[in-house]
Amino acid sequence: MKYLIVGLGNIGDEYASTRHNIGFRILDALAKASNVVFEDKRYGFVGQMRLKGHILVLLKPSTYMNLSGNAVRYWMQKENIPLENLLVVVDDIALPFGQLRLRPQGSDAGHNGLKHIQQILGTNAYARLRFGLGKDYPRGGQIDFVLGDFLPEEGEQLPDRIECAGNIIKEFCLAGVQNAMNRFNNK
Repeated sequence: MKYLIVGLGNIGDEYASTRHNIGFRILDALAKASNVVFEDKRYGFVGQMRLKGHILVLLKPSTYMNLSGNAVRYWMQKENIPLENLLVVVDDIALPFGQLRLRPQGSDAGHNGLKHIQQILGTNAYARLRFGLGKDYPRGGQIDFVLGDFLPEEGEQLPDRIECAGNIIKEFCLAGVQNAMNRFNNK
């Protein structure tokens, strides 16, 4: 079985440590733990890891957030990965900081990366793992918030939350979305 695991973010050093790039950071940690190196390929940085007989294609799109769907479609087609084996890892300001929520489908919730993926794939019926950022920003300050760095106290909690996200991704691939949701959501 083959899976496409997509971490959303923006390329460039100026975005590397921002909240909006948590998808990249989660995939970086997953890759590092498995000694996987990303290669600069078409539409993104790609790595492959094996997990108990499964192949996980890890993708960090280089298309910028608002055009993520182009990278997702290309790599799904190139690797012949069915929609039910796609998982998108994304930031979410509607969830409290560090909360992780896996869903088999859903709305884009105003997230431009998810919006473009839905537009390109023609469906919202793909799994997504949302990483909560919280809502600690003034009215109208959403863009500055997501493009800002994590607070020091959040930074202390990040390694644990990122490791948990990696475990959810593995469970998704090994046991399916429903089992992974039952095991990890609301924990």
